Amino acid sequence: MEWSAELSSGLLQAAPDAILVLDGMRIVLANDRAGQMYGWPSAELVGQSVDVLLTDGSRALVPERQELILSGRPGSIGTVVTSARRRDGTEFPVESSTAIVETPQGRFAVTVVRDVTDRLRAEEEKNRLRAEAHTHRSQRLESLGQLAGGIAHDFNNMLGVILNYANFVIEEAEAAEPDLAAIAADAKQVVRAGTRGTDLTHQLLAFARRDVVRPQPLDLNAVIGELEETLRASLGDQVTLLYRPGPDLPSVTWDPGQVEQMLTSLVANARDAMPNGGNLVIDTGSLGDRVRLRICDSGRGMPADVVDRAFDPFFTTKPKGEATGLGLATVYGIVTQAGGEVSLTSEPGLGTTVTVLLPAGEPVVPETAEEAPAATRGHGETVLVAEDEDALRDVAGRILSGAGYQVLTAECGATALEVAARHPGEIDLLLSDVVMPGMLGKELAERLTDVRPKTRVLYMSGYAQPVLASQGNLDPGVVLLEKPFSANDLLTAVRKRLDG
Repeated sequence: MEWSAELSSGLLQAAPDAILVLDGMRIVLANDRAGQMYGWPSAELVGQSVDVLLTDGSRALVPERQELILSGRPGSIGTVVTSARRRDGTEFPVESSTAIVETPQGRFAVTVVRDVTDRLRAEEEKNRLRAEAHTHRSQRLESLGQLAGGIAHDFNNMLGVILNYANFVIEEAEAAEPDLAAIAADAKQVVRAGTRGTDLTHQLLAFARRDVVRPQPLDLNAVIGELEETLRASLGDQVTLLYRPGPDLPSVTWDPGQVEQMLTSLVANARDAMPNGGNLVIDTGSLGDRVRLRICDSGRGMPADVVDRAFDPFFTTKPKGEATGLGLATVYGIVTQAGGEVSLTSEPGLGTTVTVLLPAGEPVVPETAEEAPAATRGHGETVLVAEDEDALRDVAGRILSGAGYQVLTAECGATALEVAARHPGEIDLLLSDVVMPGMLGKELAERLTDVRPKTRVLYMSGYAQPVLASQGNLDPGVVLLEKPFSANDLLTAVRKRLDG
């Protein structure tokens, strides 16, 4: 049988897929794409049995399709996805569509074959990504559960201390002959538990990059030296702290509160790794244009798989619900936010070393004179307190009134503007929560100072994001008092803001 040159070189050769024309099992025509796909010169395919292109899997389909070709009606007999074999014996996935054609020369099967390797690979990748997304979703849920459980565990402990010691205070105060020393001791336990809650809150905010950062040039040796006794006390009697400050250490630009938070976290981890006691070494030194801080313990160490995940958020080796898994993740956030790097090395039985590297700055000039204690008393100035939490609004008002300030209060921004509009005299200071329902403190401050340009503004918040710049620093001109605050914190901040 002869085929027209026009049909062979035009229609078939232009097709993007392989095309085979079969007379029974014999190939009578193959386009160039078929030759490329199967690794044969198309001329050599002609005359061969199609069996040379079949795999064991695809060969199983031959009897059924051969019956359709021989006895079925002209037209398509369907599409199958199977496999094919190249001349070199390699196999690859294909999608083949076959149609029966009646011609003057006889009955033929025209098969269009497409290599679907890329398509199946893309589908596999899509399925892999879908499975990976499902796994990540499950891990996120597990992480949130770990976080919630750890926070609930820690806060329940603190609340248990606060509630019970507060009851001890009440019981003793209501006794016939109150023991003032016992009341004071129990009240101090309440304050300690509240302080621990504050530390945990700051840890969460630091991890979420929502904590207020106040970087300044620091003498790292001096900062650690001031914390040394506190860190030593937190380690207990069984762990020996060795502090080795490096000589001529350049300054680093860092928030001293974050330095303390980081060291407290790392020291706590080291203590837990040395239940039977040991040594903890903190040393500093210069490393070219960087300052090195190293914390090394002689504890039980970590296996490689734990080291690999040590800085992962929510990862912890402690029992479920007994830790948030934020310790090292927060350390990582603190260091990187300061422009530094942190790494961890550890081996089972040989302890753990955490190394922090920070850009070196100019030497810190020692202060020549001590600052005078900050003034806290008021002189009759009027302070407008805007706070949506009733109890905290009352606490702030009580502290300020007791210190000699005239106090106006409002539970939200809209009410604060109404109170200010009715007040005939000056309002020297707006003390506003940052986040309030209906109107943020920033909007309240802008609207109030438009009307009263002499009014100064002091924000207070435990979540200061609306008044923070992208790096966690305060926007220019913004002054913030972080919650929770003590009476002295509040009075000092108010006095400094009023005094400019």
